[in-house]
Amino acid sequence: MRDILDVHTHTLASGHAYNTMMEMIRAAQDKGLSVYGITEHAPKMPGSCQDFYFQNLKVVPRQYGDLKLLLGAELNILDEAGTVDLSEPYLGRMDVAIASLHTPCIRSGSRQWNTQCVVEAIKNPHIHIIGHPDDGRYPLDYEAVVQAAKEYHTLLEINNHSLEPGCSRQNARENDLEILKLCKKYRTSVILSSDAHFHTDILNHAHAHALLKEADFPEELVVNTDKEKLYGYIGQGEC
Repeated sequence: MRDILDVHTHTLASGHAYNTMMEMIRAAQDKGLSVYGITEHAPKMPGSCQDFYFQNLKVVPRQYGDLKLLLGAELNILDEAGTVDLSEPYLGRMDVAIASLHTPCIRSGSRQWNTQCVVEAIKNPHIHIIGHPDDGRYPLDYEAVVQAAKEYHTLLEINNHSLEPGCSRQNARENDLEILKLCKKYRTSVILSSDAHFHTDILNHAHAHALLKEADFPEELVVNTDKEKLYGYIGQGEC
């Protein structure tokens, strides 16, 4: 499968990643990407950047040769109202916005409560992607999540890092297979992401590709094959 984009990655600005923005951009160019995204952890993640960092992303060029750069945030879902840790005007200025459940920022509750947290975030028109919904530490009603993602035109992420041995997220493989089965049923699109915190991991989607093959997942529902598919979900916004 043609795979030309990776929009969930981090630089040292996130506090627990290890390359500069330019090092990551050069690595993305070396790997032949058409679209590359840097989505720093939002302010509630310990050690990450604060609001003003996201406000000032307007100073960074978005084109590097043939590479389109997207800059945004991996937001933290904070409660059952789907509240995230960037507000207007910053949130609406992101090129790409991912919302995720992270253990330093929200405690897991019941399956129903966790699902409500995610579904309410999906309803936010500024959120384009739900990050690593496969984490079994946060049990979810995947049918409700997939149906909401379809209704509100939000992408669900198949996160390669979740599938790596030693990742702290639980039961990711089984959960991703369930997500893919339901996305296939409801014709809900997914995006593959590396969640790279080091330059060598950019476009590392090997485990995700293997899972797509195992699930016999239709290529037309994977946005990584064509940048126009991605733009249909996030637009080509500039900060």
